[in-house]
Amino acid sequence: SPCGDCARGLRSFSRPDGVREDGDHMPAIVVMGAQWGDEGKGKATDQLGNRVDYCVRYSGGNNAGHTIVAGGERYALHLLPSGILNPRCVPVIGNGVVVDLDVLFDEIEGLAARGVDASHMVISASAHIITSYHQVIDKVTERFLGKNQIGTTGRGIGPAYGDKVNRVGVRVADLFDEGILRQKVEAALDVR
Repeated sequence: SPCGDCARGLRSFSRPDGVREDGDHMPAIVVMGAQWGDEGKGKATDQLGNRVDYCVRYSGGNNAGHTIVAGGERYALHLLPSGILNPRCVPVIGNGVVVDLDVLFDEIEGLAARGVDASHMVISASAHIITSYHQVIDKVTERFLGKNQIGTTGRGIGPAYGDKVNRVGVRVADLFDEGILRQKVEAALDVR
């Protein structure tokens, strides 16, 4: 039965050597929340970190966070992938993530102050940047909606995704070319 096949797959999925009963290797382990947060994704990801080569954060921004307890210490992360605490696992911020650079650097510095090395982290050159104008637009739009507010965090995540969809957003790669960066910022502001 299909359910029996699923159950068999889940049992073999949890084997520590990553090899299924039929001998095939599992190419990936995916931890994904289907609710609105607080499902324990960070904890599950951290616990799987020693069984995987990469821990990839593939979407989202710094609007929520995940708390991980490791070695008796509590870590609150909002942008960095949970695998950052495991030196054997390469944490990746993927191209679907919108990155607030202030938050990124604050989290890296906070971990460094606690003795955690984050130098093994990789960030996609195609990840989009949340800028200060995204945050302003987010807050002004929310205020304009009055009693119809959607409850945004005001961190600029929605407007940054809007720029990504409209193909006018600033990406990590653009930060390394002043000409392209200027062109992208002007284009994004021009449509506003």
